[in-house]
Amino acid sequence: MGIRIREQVVAMALGIVLSTATLAAVNVGQPAPGFSGIDTRGQRIALEDYRGQVVVLEWTNHDCPYVRKHYDSGNMQAHQREAAGNGVVWLSVISSAPGKQGHVTAAEADELTAQRGAAPTAVILDPAGHIGRLYGARTTPHMYIIDRDGALAYMGGIDSIVSTDPADIAQATAYTRIALNEVVAGKTVQRAVTRPYGCSVKY
Repeated sequence: MGIRIREQVVAMALGIVLSTATLAAVNVGQPAPGFSGIDTRGQRIALEDYRGQVVVLEWTNHDCPYVRKHYDSGNMQAHQREAAGNGVVWLSVISSAPGKQGHVTAAEADELTAQRGAAPTAVILDPAGHIGRLYGARTTPHMYIIDRDGALAYMGGIDSIVSTDPADIAQATAYTRIALNEVVAGKTVQRAVTRPYGCSVKY
């Protein structure tokens, strides 16, 4: 059995998705697709409202062990606070459909944010999966960075180690953090597309 086939078998057994750039609906260097959605406070959030600012899109599902890895360790929250300190807009997106893993009400999402000490700019509820499908989001987490000109600058994994073990975070290459620092500094992202890992988005 080839290495790639073994990878796919392991991924299926673990219930995760290992996506490649060919599966995405968007392309780095191209304008990020415009969207609007309703956040947990009932406010309409539109990407165009943040033109001129760097924007992070984080697909999330609180029941996913890969997401819990980064929240239970405090890694995601630290990343969000660093981003906010640099004037970055951080939008967490929940695309789980009603009745499926990770689906929450607005009140439940806000409670999770408070309990975990999370610090996104807003949490967008996308139960119909319109935004998720628009961006080709496949996993939770799946990360995207949009630059000040509205172009997609990065898409892929939060880091390089596919696991649910928080101990692996310190050893991993922090893809999203590195890319975000490059975008904030006005530099070209050196590794603009990486393979996301995690639970499949529950459309």
